[in-house]
Amino acid sequence: MQLNDHEEVSTCTECQGCKKTDSLFCDLSVQELDIFSEKKADNFYKKGEVIFQEGSRGRGIYCVYKGKVKVYKIGDEAKERIVRFVKDGDVLGYRSLLSDEPYCATATAIEDSIICYVPKSKFMEVLKNNQNLAYKTIQMLSKDLKESERKIVHLHQKPVIERIAEALLILKEKFGISNETNTLDVVLTRREIGDLAGVTTETTIRTLSFLNKEGVLNLNGKRIELANLSQLVRLANLMD
Repeated sequence: MQLNDHEEVSTCTECQGCKKTDSLFCDLSVQELDIFSEKKADNFYKKGEVIFQEGSRGRGIYCVYKGKVKVYKIGDEAKERIVRFVKDGDVLGYRSLLSDEPYCATATAIEDSIICYVPKSKFMEVLKNNQNLAYKTIQMLSKDLKESERKIVHLHQKPVIERIAEALLILKEKFGISNETNTLDVVLTRREIGDLAGVTTETTIRTLSFLNKEGVLNLNGKRIELANLSQLVRLANLMD
């Protein structure tokens, strides 16, 4: 395992021993997983470290073994626009790889992470001979497109409080919550929450404070408890 000169925080198995049941690759045969393992590299990324940069050329596909990642574009005045978040078992870099174009966004670890890298030649070798993998990849691309369209139509045309509420629900859906306290299982800065919702950091802080006073949230440092989930859903004004 390559750890980029950082401290090892976990061990990564061979592909066939991976227990990520919701991964794109979970239904592959032992032989197909062995093809990945032949050239697979495992890298440790410290919190805040860039995995790949917008505009660079992709030469493989990344799979998160352990950790969390944000994928974002740089907008006006160097402001981040978060495209999506990635967790254990999710893959990165597939759109650039399949379109043979440079990365259209940057990926950065938001906590210490171990991420596997499979070269394009090995991924394409399996993809071309596995209809189920091809179908799941198409489904994944379609879901990405749907989510992008939803953000354009919903998130950035809604009032601020609805944007923040929906952003928190997006984080709940992606990372889950503690069963005991309903606390989001991800730690983000106020700026990152604002980048997801498309509002300024200052507005995010004010809105979260208001929701805290109203009893919708409980704020404990960067930890956010969804104290009144039904009210949060109503505030998000979700559309079908």
